[in-house]
Amino acid sequence: MSKSIIQTDKAPAAIGTYSQAVKAGTTVYLSGQIPLVADTMEMVSDDFEAQAVQVFENIKAVCDAAGGTTNDLVKVNIFLIDLSHFATVNEIMSRYFTKPYPARAAVQVSALPKGAQIEIDGVMELPE
Repeated sequence: MSKSIIQTDKAPAAIGTYSQAVKAGTTVYLSGQIPLVADTMEMVSDDFEAQAVQVFENIKAVCDAAGGTTNDLVKVNIFLIDLSHFATVNEIMSRYFTKPYPARAAVQVSALPKGAQIEIDGVMELPE
């Protein structure tokens, strides 16, 4: 099985010792994305909805770079500092996915990198 690193300038560069994504065979493991704008490496906004949209845009960019789409994601993990935003996440997520939806977990955490309000990672399975 071959392993390759996925990298795109359309998503924020890694800010630590990790890759944006790693492809192993036909499976792609996406690292967590926070609402950084790729061009500036700054938070998109303090507004939760703007942050959530930016995170999904970052996830979409990494999926594209891996040769797939968000609909190829089979598992998504959503980390929120406030679960009261869950309905907003559902609404925004519906813009990026069509049925059948991926498996998903959503958990509240005490803090995220750079003061983000949301972070998402996932696993994608590419067609052979």
